[in-house]
Amino acid sequence: MNQAQLLLRSARWLPERPAIAVGKRTVQSYRELAFRAQKLGSAITGKFSLNPGDRVALAMKNCPEYWEVLFAIWHAGLAAVPMNAKLHPKEFEYILGNSGAKVCFVTSDLESSLSFFPNVISTGTKEFKTLEGTPEGPHPSKPEDLAWLFYTSGTTGVPKGAMLTHRNLLFSTQAYYADIEKVEPADAILHAAPLTHGSGLYGLAHFGAGSVNVIPESGSFDAEEIFGLLDHWPGTSFFAAPTMVVRLLASGAARAPRRLKTIMYGGAPMYVADALRAIELFGGRHLYQLYGQGESPMTITGLSSFFHEERIHLETCGMARTGVEVKIFNDEDEELPAGEVGEIVTRSDCVMAGYWQNAEATAKTLRGGWLHTGDVGSLDAEGFLTLRDRSKDMIISGGSNIYPREIEEVLLRHPAVAECSVIGRPHAEWGEEVIAFVVLKNTSLLKPEELDSLCLENIARFKRPREYRFVDALPKNNYGKVLKTELRKRL
Repeated sequence: MNQAQLLLRSARWLPERPAIAVGKRTVQSYRELAFRAQKLGSAITGKFSLNPGDRVALAMKNCPEYWEVLFAIWHAGLAAVPMNAKLHPKEFEYILGNSGAKVCFVTSDLESSLSFFPNVISTGTKEFKTLEGTPEGPHPSKPEDLAWLFYTSGTTGVPKGAMLTHRNLLFSTQAYYADIEKVEPADAILHAAPLTHGSGLYGLAHFGAGSVNVIPESGSFDAEEIFGLLDHWPGTSFFAAPTMVVRLLASGAARAPRRLKTIMYGGAPMYVADALRAIELFGGRHLYQLYGQGESPMTITGLSSFFHEERIHLETCGMARTGVEVKIFNDEDEELPAGEVGEIVTRSDCVMAGYWQNAEATAKTLRGGWLHTGDVGSLDAEGFLTLRDRSKDMIISGGSNIYPREIEEVLLRHPAVAECSVIGRPHAEWGEEVIAFVVLKNTSLLKPEELDSLCLENIARFKRPREYRFVDALPKNNYGKVLKTELRKRL
């Protein structure tokens, strides 16, 4: 069950089809990419005396070489450790040390950040371009073998390495076909988000179907370029964090793309106001919302295009994906009835094998045969999941539970509000009080009294913020998630 088979299968029946493109130009066919991955995998193993299961890291911005290295790793029976290119050198150092990686491939812009590591190969060098061995068949990896060591973002502590097996990745790929869209060779996927995260995972489904993986010329997210590429490549889909969707909507280049197939958005909650704006521009039939996490990669629940077209259940993140179970547990790990709020748990063949060299965290997170997500939510009678907040983000004021997202949804209805984030501040009498950080659109002027009135019209008085702090931007991590821990420090 080697993931390299996804590439090899397409190379056999569609050898001349474009596999990778940069901007509007094709750079590698399936035949070329598969042959390069075979030779590179053989060379890595021989040069560094690697054995099956050894870890090889990638510190790379989005580029064609990323796919060459990733498939070479799997072809040789090794395990990949993709690292977000925006990490700090100290974070790179921790992940490399914790994973026991033997080699690290980097793009040239990150060479200096990895100067401490002995076996670094830059993709911009002659060494990389000439690194070739004798092509061999793919290693006979077993379903339970480690394929991808995914390190959590570490916003609440030291990053943990989620062990994703070949079975996990294949299940995620098949769930993509079952729930999100059928992929044809004439289609494309645009990688505007990091390949080391969700976008790269969904790229596997497109390699398996023989479609083209498109990397922007800029190598990252540029709204104007994105709209241009969505008009150029037929049947184009792409994964985006909600913040990326909001930036597309606010762009001066915003328009309804002529060849868009699907925008899969997730990684953080999408506010209803933003979802409605996205439906107006892109059309509901082109939107799919997903809920997942690194420990169950991209595959827990989903809200299909049907519900976007009908404009219903937008406040939820959909229903359990194909082959996935989702429940709500209380603090005693007992299932709660419909409508009750508790911790979201899931089980499926997509759930990680555990955390790398961390038996204590594994036992805590996978207890009882369920992945305990740490997220708080509720299931309605129809099975739609509504995210409330992570346990640590819930505000308890005067003995009442207050969910920040509920307040954030209301604040975003004001036309002058671009973004907001609600947190709790310690209060001597009430335990906590509600504070809202608000980012305004352009040079908008807004009085706190207006937001107060909006809240009082829509939610209970005790939930309204006691203070509004207007800021230029919200602090976010490398994946676009708001860092509420940083906001708390400001208080």
